[in-house]
Formats: sequence, C-alpha cells, structure tokens
Amino acid sequence: MNDRQSRIEHARTRITKLVFPQDTNPIATLYGGTALKWMDEVAFLTATRFARCQVVTVSMDRVDFKVPIPQGAIVELVGEISDIGRTSMNVAVQILLENPLEGSQKLAIEGHLVMVAVDERMQPQAIEAMD
Repeated sequence: MNDRQSRIEHARTRITKLVFPQDTNPIATLYGGTALKWMDEVAFLTATRFARCQVVTVSMDRVDFKVPIPQGAIVELVGEISDIGRTSMNVAVQILLENPLEGSQKLAIEGHLVMVAVDERMQPQAIEAMD
C-alpha cells in the first residue's frame, strides 16, 4: 500500500451517536440541520487526520436523506477521503441507521463535503506531497 492509500485509510473516521429528543423535530425524527452539523464535524475530523493541518469547510455538495432517523436510534457516521486536490479534499460522509437488536445497518443519509487546508492567515495551503 502506498503512502497516499495508507493516509486515506488512517484518516477514515467513524463516530457513533444516539439520537436524543433535543436532536429531533416535532415528528420525532432527526433534524436535517443536526445531521448536517454532524456530517460537517466528521468531514472536519477526516480531512484533518489526512492533511495534518487546519482545514475549513468550503462546500457541501448534494446531501440525500434516504430514510428518516427516529428518536432513540443509534447511528454511525463514516467519513472517508474520496478525492484529493492541491489544497482541497473531498470527503464522503454517510450516516448509517443501526438496528440495535440485529446489528445491521442501513444507509440513511449521504453527502460530500469539500474541505480546504489553510494556513494561519486562513489562506489555502498545499497539502503535503504524497507518493
């Protein structure tokens, strides 16, 4: 495995969350805005772990809400680097709805975020070269 692939593997981020009442809307499903916040956090962690420098979110591409996530649900967020530019990284993020009795998971939400490496002046900086 080359250095690039190794860094991508190491940057993969998984976070498990429980959907509490304060995370839900009046019909007791996860607020879309809360899901987007969680996705941004996972993308930030994934990109930081890959680039090993400060990163910022510059865009969130299409986000697909496939199934509702009910209050009390266990979800797993998975972030993975899907593309790398000179200063930017595309991070694919999935939110998986888990069946707590079986352990099976179903894709509930997915989207892509573009993160950019920045310097102390908040200017884009090159991501360290890889093999």
